[in-house]
Amino acid sequence: MDKYFLKIHRGEGKVVVAICDEEILGKVFRDGPIVLDISTKFYGGERVSLEKVLEAIKMADIVVASGKRIVEELSKRGLASVEFALRVGDQLHIQIIREVYEY
Repeated sequence: MDKYFLKIHRGEGKVVVAICDEEILGKVFRDGPIVLDISTKFYGGERVSLEKVLEAIKMADIVVASGKRIVEELSKRGLASVEFALRVGDQLHIQIIREVYEY
């Protein structure tokens, strides 16, 4: 079963969910001037299944997802689009922002 690292950050009334493929936690990817740092401080929370990731996303204001596997899974479910992902080396990175309109 595929596993991911999930960390939930809360502050200023917002929930940021950080997710990465388990095998890239702690690694740094570079592509020219672009650096993708999969830091344990930001991503290194709990090791979870895809089902837990999808549950966490439901409550997120912002999702930060890094790794080929997780971005492709989110794309399959219509939550993100691989074609809009940032490619850094052989990895993918995407952010999802929930828009809330107050009238």
